[in-house]
Amino acid sequence: MTPIQLAAFSSSLEEQLRAARIWSADKYPAVTPLWHGEAYCHERIRIAYLSADFHSHATAALMAGVFECHDREGLQTIAVSFGPDDKSEMRARLVASFDSFIDVRDKSDSEVASLLRQMEVDIAVDLKGYTQDSRPGILAHRAAPLQVSYLGFPGTMGVDYTDYIIADRTVIPTQHERFYGERVAYLPDTYQANDAKRRISANALARRDFGLPEGGFVFCCFNNNFKIMPEIFAIWMRLLRDVEGSVLWLLEDNAAASRNLRREAVARDVAPERLIFAKRVNLDAHLARHRLADLSLDTLPYNAHTSASDALWAGLPIITCLGDSFAGRVAASLLRAVGLPELVTESLADYETLALNLARDPGCCLRSRQSSPQPPCLSTFRHRTVHAQSRGRLPCHIGTPPAGSSACQFRAVRLGSLNRWRSGRPRLTPWRCVITPAVLRVRMRPRGRSSVG
Repeated sequence: MTPIQLAAFSSSLEEQLRAARIWSADKYPAVTPLWHGEAYCHERIRIAYLSADFHSHATAALMAGVFECHDREGLQTIAVSFGPDDKSEMRARLVASFDSFIDVRDKSDSEVASLLRQMEVDIAVDLKGYTQDSRPGILAHRAAPLQVSYLGFPGTMGVDYTDYIIADRTVIPTQHERFYGERVAYLPDTYQANDAKRRISANALARRDFGLPEGGFVFCCFNNNFKIMPEIFAIWMRLLRDVEGSVLWLLEDNAAASRNLRREAVARDVAPERLIFAKRVNLDAHLARHRLADLSLDTLPYNAHTSASDALWAGLPIITCLGDSFAGRVAASLLRAVGLPELVTESLADYETLALNLARDPGCCLRSRQSSPQPPCLSTFRHRTVHAQSRGRLPCHIGTPPAGSSACQFRAVRLGSLNRWRSGRPRLTPWRCVITPAVLRVRMRPRGRSSVG
């Protein structure tokens, strides 16, 4: 079982760390380093992003604005692409956003690492981790002074050659740091980038076009089907039984998954036609159809990640249950960042209760904004979600800044800590840092292994 597969089944941080160490030792062991502590003195810090997703992909949909917003006076940006060129509008946008865009599909890991070393890259950011089409073997050659894991993989790489993981204090609370082989670079609010240029289709949509009931309550979950575990599915089926006329709108990953889910619905006394499946469509159309649903339901132990941002961007409230691992805490990070902490529950029992209460009373005006002690209703949450989006709270925090705001926080990747590297102290690595809109504050301490065996 790969580390990403384990994250879908287990929320144990200790198991995830052990699995990552076993997997990396077998597949991607450290080799003789190409960088030996040399001090670079570049006028601009050279930062390379490594990914197979520089095309129409969820990662690109989140990161495009970050690439465009980098401080070009202080940074030289490089894309190292080992994925397909789909000739899309997104691909063209990404190519234009970097100082250099290098296609390395025909190169081996060692050849790519040698290229990074020849280019004297200061910071290498791996956007894939252990996800599909990843190439951790490149960083196993220690091609850059600072090597970072970000966004693609929600967990530890379990290796000594990845120095940082970029996170926030929801996805990795301080007490969880010992389960990570990397040091944690904390972003304020939420770790997840978002792109302010994401468009929502203006085409008029009707529920009947998607097989949805005109009057019934529509629960939805557009997460990949592999995230739907039996315990969460059982809750969803109880919600359908308890909310008359309601349906569950899911993403159709494949025909077999759809058949299996409908079969399991029947086993739980729910008519199979109450599960409605949505085909994959272009991003702007996908965002627009969220507005036909009433409430998005999250999964556990592996949350909605990009799909949580999609829901919030489209103005659709999502409820989540806070998990134990990074993968199960992402939706909570986003909801807290946009000012909707009431939609974060601490147990599956509370998750089910909240979903049921909101579904039974979706049109209760905005009484929670008054002095009434009653809890917020669904109309309130939808209003606040849309309001957050309109005020630029979505996209949040390290994505493209809204008009008139300060430059995006990734400008902070000037990394004053690189001066430590340049001063010839290769055995010291940044330990814990907090990235703020203006500066990265770093404490230095000798690198050691995680305390978890």
